[in-house]
Amino acid sequence: MAFLSFCDVECRRGARAVLRDFSFDLDREETLVLLGRSGSGKTTVIRLIIRLLDFQSGKITLDNSDLRSADVIELRRRIGYVIQEVGLLPHWTVAQNIGMVPRLKRWPADRVENRIRELMQQVSLPYDEFAARKPHHLSGGQRQRVGVARALAAEPALLLFDEPFGALDPVTRYDMQQQFLKLRNDYRVPAIFVTHDVNEALRLGTRIAVLENGQLELIATPAEFLQAQTPVARAFLETLQLPGRQG
Repeated sequence: MAFLSFCDVECRRGARAVLRDFSFDLDREETLVLLGRSGSGKTTVIRLIIRLLDFQSGKITLDNSDLRSADVIELRRRIGYVIQEVGLLPHWTVAQNIGMVPRLKRWPADRVENRIRELMQQVSLPYDEFAARKPHHLSGGQRQRVGVARALAAEPALLLFDEPFGALDPVTRYDMQQQFLKLRNDYRVPAIFVTHDVNEALRLGTRIAVLENGQLELIATPAEFLQAQTPVARAFLETLQLPGRQG
C-alpha cells in the first residue's frame, strides 16, 4: 500500500486547471522528484499535501487516511517542509529554530535538546559553534542546513522539499545534495523533492515525475528517464552535457 497517493486529482484556480487527472503513489523510503518547467504544477502538489490549497475533485490519501479529514495543524506537524527561502525565525537561535516543532508537540526538554544536538551533528553544524547563532550570522548553505535539520526534528512521516537549493552557488548546492542523500539513507523518510534542474533530479530521485501544464507526462526511475522519448523529458535531457555531445 502506498504511503501517499494522488488519485485523479484536479485543482483549479478560477477557470484554469493547474492540475488535471493527476495520479501517483509514493512508497515508504522513496524520494519522488517532481521535475518540470516553471508553472507546470510542481509546487501545487506540495501545497495540496500541506493543505495550503484545496482541490476540486479526486482523492489524496496519506498513510491510508483521507487528507481532507485530517486536522490541519496536526498534519503539518507530521510533515517536514523545506523551501528555498528557508523561513527561519530571525530572532531565534539555530537551536531554537531546530527545536520549534518538537516543543510545539510538547516533547520533554531533554529529548528536544538531544534531538537538536543529533541533527546539528548530522548536518555538519557543530553544536558548540552554531547553536547560539542567529540566522543572519549564517551563510546561505548553513541556513539551508538548519532548515533541513528543522524539517527532520519532530521525526516527520513525510518530507517535502520545494526547490530548496535553487539559490545556492553550484559548489554549495552539490554539497547540500550530498547531505540530502546521507540524511535520506540515515532516516529513511519518504520525500517529495521539487526541482527544475535535471541533474539534481537524476542525482536525488529514486523516481522522477515529469510535469507539464498540470499533468504527468512520465514517471520513471533515473535509468528509465535517461532513455525517455516523451517531449518534455527529451527537452530536459537535451540540457545535459553528456560525453560526446557537441556544442
